Amino acid sequence: MTPNTADIGAILISSRSLDEYRSMFDLSDDDLSRRILDCPAGAAGFTAVVNRLGGDVTACDTAYSDAEHLTVVAAAEAERGNRYIRDHAENYDWTFFADPDEHARVRRQAVRDFAEDIRRHPHRYVAGWLPSLPFPDAAFDLVLSSHLLFSYADRLDRTFHLDAIRELMRVARDELRIFPLVESGTSVLCPYLDELLTDLREHGIDGEVVEVDYRFQKGAHHMLVCRRTGFP
Repeated sequence: MTPNTADIGAILISSRSLDEYRSMFDLSDDDLSRRILDCPAGAAGFTAVVNRLGGDVTACDTAYSDAEHLTVVAAAEAERGNRYIRDHAENYDWTFFADPDEHARVRRQAVRDFAEDIRRHPHRYVAGWLPSLPFPDAAFDLVLSSHLLFSYADRLDRTFHLDAIRELMRVARDELRIFPLVESGTSVLCPYLDELLTDLREHGIDGEVVEVDYRFQKGAHHMLVCRRTGFP
């Protein structure tokens, strides 16, 4: 039986690496030199590693309201995600990761990077709740958002998606990139994507579906790139 998001349980606090972000969002070296917001960032190692390399990334997530607890939970969540993947290995394309063991190693390292960085640089990790973020307009050059919007389309309705994307665009000076466009645990495209793109155009936001190189969850190889159209 094809799994659905109910099989996954609670929304996963994920821990992805810089290499995953590069592939998921088609990030160039120039992109990584921009001021970036990652929202929701979960326990990803992206903020830690990019800032260590001289970048400027801010992470935002609801989970940061209890950051000390999150550093404990993140490791358990990485194991929960890996168990799910092992149990449903046939629904994954083993291209980016060679096998579930490599997936586990990468995610555990991302957790370690995250845990060390949030302890040493807590100001980089801002508690925030979509669709109302604690940042001024156009505060970031580039906004990245992964594995919440569209991934949980069975729980987060079209109105939430519209409000969340408009808010993410409010804090973006240039563009927003969202990945993936399929529901978690499936290869099924979000059922209201076309209607949502129409909604966004009515609010002066153009959404372009762009294929990326990342191959892991089957069917999940597109991101949505949003930019302002100037209208209305």
